[in-house]
Amino acid sequence: MRVGVHTSIAGAVENAAHHASKIGCDTFQMFSANPRGWRTLDPSREDCTRFRAARENYGLSPVVIHDNYLINLASADSAIREKSIAAFRRELVRAVALGADYLVTHPGSAKDSNPQKAISTCVESLKHAASGLKLNGLMILIENTAGQGSVIGRTFEEVAEIIAGIERELPVGACMDTAHTFEAGYPIHTPEGLRETLKELDATVGLKAVKIIHANDSKTEFESRADRHEHIGKGKICRDAFGRIVRHPKLRSIPFICETPIDRPGDDKRNLRMMRKLAGVKK
Repeated sequence: MRVGVHTSIAGAVENAAHHASKIGCDTFQMFSANPRGWRTLDPSREDCTRFRAARENYGLSPVVIHDNYLINLASADSAIREKSIAAFRRELVRAVALGADYLVTHPGSAKDSNPQKAISTCVESLKHAASGLKLNGLMILIENTAGQGSVIGRTFEEVAEIIAGIERELPVGACMDTAHTFEAGYPIHTPEGLRETLKELDATVGLKAVKIIHANDSKTEFESRADRHEHIGKGKICRDAFGRIVRHPKLRSIPFICETPIDRPGDDKRNLRMMRKLAGVKK
């Protein structure tokens, strides 16, 4: 079992690896630049070299990068879509330069469109963004969503459709978020619900395609369609349900990465420790 958290690049991109190692991560996720602005500063070649060395020295694997929150590859607005394609291309370039294993992206929003057309737009935007690039082992992961507003990716079928649309041209898989899954209406908080959810996931996306699990409890109720993360075991999914999730034989070998709140210093380490405790793993 490999467990980690989302860490900060504040000060230097390599600091994400330093902090991940310091708190005992096996794996970690980070942003490669400012996640809330269209203008981003790319790490220098020296920055990338130091990051790669730190990651290798600590034995951290896999390394996951989450893309910019402003990106909407499914947008019906041509100006937003063009900016999103350009921004995602820069995400790909940075991820390759940093030697990341995975780049996670949300599918986008169907505002002023419809889900089917938005899925098609997302697929074409992904292809356009990656056109002519050598990804050198980097895989794009499509993350499921809570279904808030007009976003696509709430259902496993929609995630599977996006993957099917690009898998012949690009290395692609899935990132499944526990909070999003619960908030979207999949009952992973009950024993029977978890069994049925995994059956549905395997029949659509395919469990082999799930490369990362974002381990987050939910502040909001089941089927709320509201994306709000909570500390492991302290939200509506609850501690017992998380224990079943992290110990499940079909999920245990997939790396878990927490994107839980930092309300107090050390919260990231406490969530990491809780994940291992629930899984019966000592480190």
